[in-house]
Amino acid sequence: MKLAGKRIAILSENMYQEMELWVPYYRFREEGAEVKVVGAGGAKSYASKLGYPVTVDVQADQVKAVEFDAVVVPGGYAPDMMRRHPAMVALVREAAQQGKVVAAICHAGWMLVSAGIVNGRRATSFFSIKDDLVAAGAKWEDSEVVVDGNLITSRKPDDLPAFCRAIVSALTKS
Repeated sequence: MKLAGKRIAILSENMYQEMELWVPYYRFREEGAEVKVVGAGGAKSYASKLGYPVTVDVQADQVKAVEFDAVVVPGGYAPDMMRRHPAMVALVREAAQQGKVVAAICHAGWMLVSAGIVNGRRATSFFSIKDDLVAAGAKWEDSEVVVDGNLITSRKPDDLPAFCRAIVSALTKS
């Protein structure tokens, strides 16, 4: 139970990518972490791209980054919805500023751009949003996982094993 005592927020909105939310959710719970699904805008649950629901534990405007050791942003098209909510963007920005682990996979790089935390940082993402990250100042790499200090990014669902290992590793060092 490498993550016993750790608190992890996994952000959610409609159109999330199923594996990118549920694989980390259960992987971190398996390691003993307390995992909270944080909603963007007041809904009690959100539907994935395929309609699979996730129940929200708490809303973004009801929590602060200091309450968590890590904030994980799944991909899909949810990040484009998430960044429309100031409390969600602020949670990611504040976690990064506090040195917490901030992890984003696939299209979740959109949240990092909106939070203003990629300038000068190494990162990866799904290839279709590479230009967005580069325009925001990121040093984009085509790798299954990129770790730049407290920022952890991956490209797609196939990268989930490396993504989860990097997050567990970062949290066991903190």
